[in-house]
Amino acid sequence: MENSNKVDGHIGLLDRTEKLLSKSQGASSKKTSAQVYVENYLNALNNINNLDTSEEKSIKDVLELISKLDAGDIGGDLPDVVEGRFDHENSGSELEKASLEISIRKQIENFYLPKQLVEAIVENGSIPNESEQCVVGIGFIDIADYSFLSKFLTPMENQIVLNGLYASFSWVLQQHGGYLNKIEGDSLMFHYGGNIDPKIKNLDHDEAEKYIAQELFYTCIHMQRVAFLFNDANNSFLYGSDNENIKKQVDEAFKIISTMRNSELSQTINAFFQIRIRIGANIGEVTIGNFGPEGGKQWDIIGVPVINAKRMESTAPIGGFRISENLYKILDETGLTEAYYHRFKREAEAMFGSFSTITREELFKFGKVTLKDKKGAEFNTYSIQVNPALPEAMMNQVELLVNRDEMGAQRIVQLLQYYRGNKFVINAIEATLISKEILIRKASIFSYIFPLKYKVMVDEYNGNIDEIEKKLSGQYRIFDLFEMMGYLQDIIKKDMIIDKKQSISFEDYESYIKELETWTKEENNYKETRVYQRNYFYSFIYPMVFKSIHASILEYQHKTGELTEV
Repeated sequence: MENSNKVDGHIGLLDRTEKLLSKSQGASSKKTSAQVYVENYLNALNNINNLDTSEEKSIKDVLELISKLDAGDIGGDLPDVVEGRFDHENSGSELEKASLEISIRKQIENFYLPKQLVEAIVENGSIPNESEQCVVGIGFIDIADYSFLSKFLTPMENQIVLNGLYASFSWVLQQHGGYLNKIEGDSLMFHYGGNIDPKIKNLDHDEAEKYIAQELFYTCIHMQRVAFLFNDANNSFLYGSDNENIKKQVDEAFKIISTMRNSELSQTINAFFQIRIRIGANIGEVTIGNFGPEGGKQWDIIGVPVINAKRMESTAPIGGFRISENLYKILDETGLTEAYYHRFKREAEAMFGSFSTITREELFKFGKVTLKDKKGAEFNTYSIQVNPALPEAMMNQVELLVNRDEMGAQRIVQLLQYYRGNKFVINAIEATLISKEILIRKASIFSYIFPLKYKVMVDEYNGNIDEIEKKLSGQYRIFDLFEMMGYLQDIIKKDMIIDKKQSISFEDYESYIKELETWTKEENNYKETRVYQRNYFYSFIYPMVFKSIHASILEYQHKTGELTEV
């Protein structure tokens, strides 16, 4: 049995060689790409296993074949070693072992190395030794709150579902010509451009920048929409795909999701198990090339645009994506932002959804991202909506969560926190709470955000809290209160003090030191005040606003008594 396996392994090597060489029959003076591949393949076999000095006949035949390939003498008739006319009985074990090893190495290459990278390097003729600087578009994807979702799955099911989701994203990248850079746990990085992107080779800088921006933008949209379909185990996005491996991984994930959604716990699963992703994207000049030590090198990109793309993702809206101002400007100049707005609005109108009244400014919502690690530095961004049916999807989920015990109430609060900057989603959630006759005490929320203004109202209404509640409920929606809280948050984030040290001039020691002492005391007092304000906001105001809403939902649950244990 062992002998048979060795011979089969040897024949397998020769069969592969024959298939490659059969493409080049008839060529005599010039080596084809197939011949070059075979020569490299067999040379690798010998180098790895040190077979050059072997006296074994079959190995000598291979060495003779390499020599002919090197000289370009392979013509019409294939040599005996390729046709398999050798002495199997005396073939020995060295070549079989070598064949098995080179075969495994090839499998490792196919399994672990990105095909796009391998093809680009082969086309280049060698591994690029020098790094290069070029314009690249970078995207990051993160699954929101996956640690919570993973509780519904076994470790093996988690792996299958994640593999199916990443296979879906990989398919999207294939459609747009993107490069899957890396996967780390429940996050993914991809990019466009660089010397492994064949579509920009003949483009100048401006043309490449516009092409990359366009593909990056539509990839973000496509991936978000695939994520929504993935939730429903809907594989319609794979229409026309001939990649059986991707189909298999997606189907295996969908079997798990479908089983969960159709089980006895389907209502609970549908309420809690909703995969949502956030995406961040940026474009800019980066360094692309080989990074890492020998034996652990990776083809990667580094630079500030990569760091900022990750920051875009960490602050992106769930179910949407955030882009840098630079990327937005490129898209706007090419007319893509206007075209996308009209497309999105038409889709929302066709669904008679909440987004049907969305304005262009609301679809591309401008905002500043503050960098705590950069001493409060800010840069301009735009957050973008993707799913025209998102508000209605949130309404349906809240409808299912309302009676799911305290865990359901807490999940509704988390959704309000996630989407607090999205007027359409927050209004949709509030409409669902109103339909259930859940009393959100807006007077209490207002009192946490503006205690002094609330005290004035209490005096004005002679302590009649019901009248204050009636007035505030008629005047404000939940989203309006969230906006006020956000405005307050922005104020306390900013450092308003002016550095006076620059304006203090030296005249003499005594006056200079006295002025510095005065300034230092003012600065320290200011800092103490700002620290107190920040701590008070994050430790009291922000949590109490949401705890008030949480308590209102619990109040409803206890009144109705229609709880379903999770």
